[in-house]
Amino acid sequence: QVHLVESGGGLVQAGDSLRLSCAVSGRTFTGHVMGWFRQAPGKEREFVVWLMGSGTRTRYADSVKGRFTVSRDIAKNTVYLQMNDLKPEDTAVYYCAATRRAATTISDGYDYWGPGTQVTVSS
Repeated sequence: QVHLVESGGGLVQAGDSLRLSCAVSGRTFTGHVMGWFRQAPGKEREFVVWLMGSGTRTRYADSVKGRFTVSRDIAKNTVYLQMNDLKPEDTAVYYCAATRRAATTISDGYDYWGPGTQVTVSS
């Protein structure tokens, strides 16, 4: 079993930065694909980024490419999402997810989820 807990969300202004963390416990997560998704009110859960291995392989959604950066600290069992130049449309609950299956942008492809952390960006 893998347990994920996100932190670092908050209320910021447009143009600000935030760094989200996803603490991983339970089974070792080095073999897992780690993903970040987000869900805005009234919308479906949306893919943000996935990361494989030590972090050299990543894929970003077009909407965040160039602004968001994902990384992982294996020693700390933590995955980070650095979010720069935040926009009001980035407002959502952000979820960390993990899977031992193939990397995917589809939320159904992930087996473990954190409870989420709220990010609100004011204009």
